[in-house]
Amino acid sequence: MTNSTDFFDMSTAPLRVGRVRLKVRDLDAVSSFYRSILGLTQIERDDRRAVLGQDRTPLLVLEADPALVSGDRRQAGLFHTAFLMPTRADLAHWVRYIAEGGVRLQGASDHIVSEAFYLADPEGNGIEVYADRPVSRWRDARGDIRMATEPLDVQDLLAAAQSGGWAGFPENGSIGHVHLQVGDTAAADRFYRDVLGFDIAADYPGASFYGSGGYHHQLAGNIWNSRGAARRPEGMAGLDAVEIIARNAADIETIVARARQAGMEPEAGAEGTLLRDPWGIAITLRH
Repeated sequence: MTNSTDFFDMSTAPLRVGRVRLKVRDLDAVSSFYRSILGLTQIERDDRRAVLGQDRTPLLVLEADPALVSGDRRQAGLFHTAFLMPTRADLAHWVRYIAEGGVRLQGASDHIVSEAFYLADPEGNGIEVYADRPVSRWRDARGDIRMATEPLDVQDLLAAAQSGGWAGFPENGSIGHVHLQVGDTAAADRFYRDVLGFDIAADYPGASFYGSGGYHHQLAGNIWNSRGAARRPEGMAGLDAVEIIARNAADIETIVARARQAGMEPEAGAEGTLLRDPWGIAITLRH
């Protein structure tokens, strides 16, 4: 049996993902999807905004404007928001639940570091639902993180289901990572590695995976659909902001200093310190 201490503890990472904010055209439809399919609870709601999460912990903020232009997969923005299940059994319960409900999936993959399923919300925002494998299985003989995209043995995963079943997004579930579409990986590296301070934990052709504290990735950026994309257009539905939580307040001060050295001027706001990547994607830093 695998020891629970062999799984990555996200609270130890210097930087981790907090909330993701999406702009949506139909608040009712999108909110209902995340509540019914992922089991998120509604924490706040008014006519233009919904905050969803696990119990009282916010994970997803939906801001509505029917006048928004529909998202374009060729633009910079969101590739997927990845919801991390605390255990393999939790993932198995969720897979059984959506299979019984006839939910359409876009794919399933074995990434060595994790087992993952892919789908999209009603407005095309990508979603990954995954569970990590033990950290001891992530690295090769040289100590490098190994990632791949291989067929997933779904039946083996389902065998991990325990008594009971799916009862909503589980306690200790979180947004494990956010995968972005960018216009250029070198420019993304200069922002996410050199300014924010993430390590490049792994790379694929056309993609960089950014990790903090030894995790396989809290962020990623690819050009698979968006090579050469310019700044994200205003008034478009889709990703609006990603919140990054720093374990230490001093880390934010260090990031701010690096940003200014790179010619950026961070903005101070009620939700934290705001930086924008080269495509205008908002990254909000808070402690």
